[in-house]
Amino acid sequence: MKAGGQSAQGYQMDPRNDKVLVYLNGTFVPRNEATVSLFDAGFVVGDGIWEGLRLVKGKLISLEAHLDRLFEGAKAIDLDIGLDRAGVVKVIRDTLDANAMTDGVHLRLMITRGVKSTPNQDPRCIVSGPTISCVAEYKSPLPEAKARGYTLFTSTFRTTPPDMFDMRLNSHSRLNLIQALIQAIHAGADEALMLDPRGFVASCNSTNFFIVQGREIWTSSSLYSFKGITQGNVIAAWQAAGNVARECDFTLKQVYTADEAFVTGTLGGVTSVTKVDGRIIADGKPGAVTKQASDLYLKLVGAL
Repeated sequence: MKAGGQSAQGYQMDPRNDKVLVYLNGTFVPRNEATVSLFDAGFVVGDGIWEGLRLVKGKLISLEAHLDRLFEGAKAIDLDIGLDRAGVVKVIRDTLDANAMTDGVHLRLMITRGVKSTPNQDPRCIVSGPTISCVAEYKSPLPEAKARGYTLFTSTFRTTPPDMFDMRLNSHSRLNLIQALIQAIHAGADEALMLDPRGFVASCNSTNFFIVQGREIWTSSSLYSFKGITQGNVIAAWQAAGNVARECDFTLKQVYTADEAFVTGTLGGVTSVTKVDGRIIADGKPGAVTKQASDLYLKLVGAL
């Protein structure tokens, strides 16, 4: 069985997930009993931050980088998590231990400002501590999507500059990205490609986007998009092998004429893109450079 469609967030169903225990404010509850208040700031106005992590062979990939981003995000929105780094790590590891998980796991750590006295925007109306939850599930990307590569559609919804909505903040507010994905779905694509306010390629709605020029890999500078941890690991692994990786501006014309293209994300790692806006990229098959970039990334994080 499949879930999540063919998008970059698509995954294979696993019956073990039916019985997982979810961490919620210091306790563990069955997933179908894990609930938050209608007055929770995350539900009311999307006021919170989150991190998606992956467990491979007993190792949490790039844990320190995820913690850095979590605490930077919390500080940026003046959210007191109520835990230090060691406390957050304990939440994550306790969740894994409660479910006896050691490999092939995707975790979603979510922290909101907490319960409000009334449903409004004002953070001064909080009447509780933060809501902290952690969901750990057995997740693997869809093998058929990996084999054929993703198709993308360029959305009319743009990413935003940091003075409007900082895309580098891992906030619960994701409506503009969802709107972009809805456009892509209606266009028959798997994921939305998004441009920045200047018209340069920024990212996809849930993944970072790369093109291949010869043996160079190019991705956006992240001035107007989220700066992915997997994206950074792919760049580091590629450069460590003596290759060129650029974080730079490039256009749709350069996408259409690229030698290869791929996306990166926590769940799927590196996945080829074979079609954008109905245009076939190169020969329409996952390419050799993408395969090498994927292998180098997997070796870097200890998954290969």
